[in-house]
Amino acid sequence: MELIDQAWKALAEPRRREILQLVANDELAAGEIAAAFDVTRTAVSQHLTVLKGAGLLDERRDGTRRLYRARPDGLDALRRYLDEMWASSLDIARRLAEGDAADQEVRRVG
Repeated sequence: MELIDQAWKALAEPRRREILQLVANDELAAGEIAAAFDVTRTAVSQHLTVLKGAGLLDERRDGTRRLYRARPDGLDALRRYLDEMWASSLDIARRLAEGDAADQEVRRVG
Protein backbone atom coordinates (compact mmCIF):
# COMPACT_ATOMS: atom_id res chain seq x y z
CA MET A 1 0.00 0.00 0.00
CA GLU A 2 1.27 3.43 -0.91
CA LEU A 3 2.27 5.71 1.98
CA ILE A 4 -0.38 8.32 1.11
CA ASP A 5 -3.05 5.61 1.25
CA GLN A 6 -1.74 4.51 4.64
CA ALA A 7 -1.89 8.11 5.84
CA TRP A 8 -5.55 8.50 4.79
CA LYS A 9 -6.42 5.18 6.39
CA ALA A 10 -4.64 6.20 9.60
CA LEU A 11 -6.51 9.50 9.73
CA ALA A 12 -9.88 7.80 9.27
CA GLU A 13 -9.79 7.00 13.02
CA PRO A 14 -10.83 10.08 15.06
CA ARG A 15 -8.54 9.30 18.00
CA ARG A 16 -5.53 9.22 15.67
CA ARG A 17 -6.45 12.66 14.37
CA GLU A 18 -6.60 13.87 17.98
CA ILE A 19 -3.17 12.36 18.68
CA LEU A 20 -1.77 14.08 15.62
CA GLN A 21 -3.17 17.41 16.84
CA LEU A 22 -1.55 16.89 20.24
CA VAL A 23 1.89 16.41 18.71
CA ALA A 24 1.52 18.93 15.88
CA ASN A 25 3.55 21.59 17.70
CA ASP A 26 5.02 19.78 20.69
CA GLU A 27 7.08 16.66 21.14
CA LEU A 28 5.31 14.51 23.73
CA ALA A 29 6.13 11.28 25.50
CA ALA A 30 3.90 8.28 24.88
CA GLY A 31 2.68 8.50 28.49
CA GLU A 32 1.70 12.14 28.09
CA ILE A 33 -0.25 11.30 24.96
CA ALA A 34 -1.94 8.35 26.67
CA ALA A 35 -2.92 10.57 29.62
CA ALA A 36 -5.02 12.71 27.27
CA PHE A 37 -7.31 9.78 26.42
CA ASP A 38 -9.66 7.51 28.31
CA VAL A 39 -8.25 4.33 26.75
CA THR A 40 -5.48 1.95 27.68
CA ARG A 41 -1.84 2.76 27.04
CA THR A 42 -1.77 -0.29 24.78
CA ALA A 43 -4.51 1.20 22.61
CA VAL A 44 -2.64 4.52 22.37
CA SER A 45 0.55 2.63 21.55
CA GLN A 46 -1.22 0.88 18.68
CA HIS A 47 -2.49 4.21 17.37
CA LEU A 48 1.03 5.66 17.57
CA THR A 49 2.39 2.67 15.64
CA VAL A 50 -0.18 3.15 12.87
CA LEU A 51 0.54 6.88 12.61
CA LYS A 52 4.28 6.25 12.57
CA GLY A 53 3.91 3.55 9.92
CA ALA A 54 1.88 5.95 7.78
CA GLY A 55 4.72 8.48 7.88
CA LEU A 56 2.77 10.96 10.00
CA LEU A 57 4.82 10.75 13.22
CA ASP A 58 8.49 10.81 14.12
CA GLU A 59 9.63 8.85 17.16
CA ARG A 60 12.71 9.69 19.21
CA ARG A 61 14.06 7.81 22.19
CA ASP A 62 15.30 9.65 25.24
CA GLY A 63 16.50 7.00 27.69
CA THR A 64 13.48 4.79 28.34
CA ARG A 65 10.98 7.34 27.02
CA ARG A 66 9.65 7.47 23.50
CA LEU A 67 8.89 10.96 22.27
CA TYR A 68 6.57 11.69 19.37
CA ARG A 69 6.12 14.66 17.08
CA ALA A 70 4.09 15.15 13.90
CA ARG A 71 6.19 14.56 10.81
CA PRO A 72 5.90 17.63 8.53
CA ASP A 73 6.85 15.67 5.40
CA GLY A 74 3.99 13.23 5.91
CA LEU A 75 1.52 16.04 6.40
CA ASP A 76 2.88 17.92 3.37
CA ALA A 77 2.20 14.91 1.16
CA LEU A 78 -1.46 14.98 2.24
CA ARG A 79 -1.64 18.74 1.71
CA ARG A 80 -0.20 18.43 -1.82
CA TYR A 81 -2.73 15.70 -2.62
CA LEU A 82 -5.62 17.89 -1.46
CA ASP A 83 -4.24 20.94 -3.25
CA GLU A 84 -4.03 19.02 -6.53
CA MET A 85 -7.55 17.66 -6.11
CA TRP A 86 -8.90 21.13 -5.22
CA ALA A 87 -7.17 22.75 -8.20
CA SER A 88 -8.58 20.09 -10.51
CA SER A 89 -12.09 20.58 -9.10
CA LEU A 90 -11.86 24.35 -9.53
CA ASP A 91 -10.70 23.89 -13.11
CA ILE A 92 -13.68 21.62 -13.86
CA ALA A 93 -16.07 24.10 -12.24
CA ARG A 94 -14.57 26.95 -14.28
CA ARG A 95 -14.94 25.01 -17.53
CA LEU A 96 -18.53 24.09 -16.70
CA ALA A 97 -19.37 27.70 -15.87
CA GLU A 98 -17.73 28.92 -19.07
CA GLY A 99 -19.60 26.24 -21.04
CA ASP A 100 -22.92 27.30 -19.50
CA ALA A 101 -22.20 30.93 -20.32
CA ALA A 102 -21.36 30.04 -23.92
CA ASP A 103 -24.55 27.91 -24.23
CA GLN A 104 -26.63 30.81 -22.92
CA GLU A 105 -25.00 33.20 -25.39
CA VAL A 106 -25.74 30.80 -28.28
CA ARG A 107 -29.39 30.53 -27.20
CA ARG A 108 -29.71 34.29 -26.87
CA VAL A 109 -28.15 35.03 -30.28
CA GLY A 110 -29.56 31.99 -32.09
